[in-house]
Amino acid sequence: MGFANVCGTLYFINLSNKNPHAAAFWSATLILANAFTITNYVENHAYVAAAFIGTYLGAYGTLKWQQKRESR
Repeated sequence: MGFANVCGTLYFINLSNKNPHAAAFWSATLILANAFTITNYVENHAYVAAAFIGTYLGAYGTLKWQQKRESR
């Protein structure tokens, strides 16, 4: 649980600094940390990988899009 809090804090720091790779990494790591907490309830562990990849791509893409929009 403490590790998830650290991941969340680092995610928000990098999000506010508009660092897409770092924010995406910490966002995905946060999901991964939380997913390990609930894996006992999930029969298919491939969902953990899907959550990690989806979260990473979503955070990275959003920040890159925002940076591109602001640079105009």
